[in-house]
Amino acid sequence: MQSYPAPAKLNLFLHVVGRRADGYHLLQSVFRLIDYGDTVHIAPRRDGIIRRIHEVPVIPEDKDLAIRAARLLQQATGCKLGADIAVDKRIPLGGGLGGGSSDAATVLLALNRLWDLNLSRRQLIELGLRLGADVPFFVFGRNAWVEGIGEILQTIALKPAYYAVLTPPVQVATPTVFAHPDLTRNTIPWKISDFLEGGGRNDLQPVVCRMHPQVAECLDWLSQFGEARMSGSGASVFVEFDDMETAEYVVTQRPAGVVGFAARGLDVHPLRDYANEPLGSRQAG
Repeated sequence: MQSYPAPAKLNLFLHVVGRRADGYHLLQSVFRLIDYGDTVHIAPRRDGIIRRIHEVPVIPEDKDLAIRAARLLQQATGCKLGADIAVDKRIPLGGGLGGGSSDAATVLLALNRLWDLNLSRRQLIELGLRLGADVPFFVFGRNAWVEGIGEILQTIALKPAYYAVLTPPVQVATPTVFAHPDLTRNTIPWKISDFLEGGGRNDLQPVVCRMHPQVAECLDWLSQFGEARMSGSGASVFVEFDDMETAEYVVTQRPAGVVGFAARGLDVHPLRDYANEPLGSRQAG
């Protein structure tokens, strides 16, 4: 089997700026790739069968985004090949770090090459959006200013940075957060220049902290080292630093029962060139 990286992401801020008629929330965010993630193992098959070769107790195979991505790609292209797929999970489940979405994007990118499909990045992004709102970002493959429901992506240059990322022992149900009556849904839209001047917040954070006090406690502890913020819909929280040594030190001091890691920000997804005809800096879904 060949092995492929599936990096996690952080939301450097996350604003909810509206809601569509179909119920989907309109967001603004900056997604940052980091050099910590899962590893996806893939072996092509000639018989057309797609199967998961390692059981994942909490995720049925038909709900596994990596398997769903392979089956969707096969169906969309009429490819007669199959694949054995296994995922070594390091990204915390329910952490807001994009683990399942990143796994799915890695499967799309890797099989695009293994099956010799030569799909463009735009085609893969369109498929990815059918799997989940975060999948297009990982196929896009660069740090991005994100709008819409996650499908409108614009490359953004970010300074080198290092992160201490902590995850308390809870899993956050994203649909429950977005359905919560107390969620702020009318934040005034930003421009990129507003983000570059500093500030911003995660509009989901207050709701998650009320639902899961462990997240609030973790944020309170982490805030002694800098501006602590939740990523996505949680439960993972992070602080940015200028050097890896400080990030690693903070992780070693984390409270009991909390898992954590230190990571470096990436500029480019390791598999970005696995898509044909790369897009320019902007993708409007």
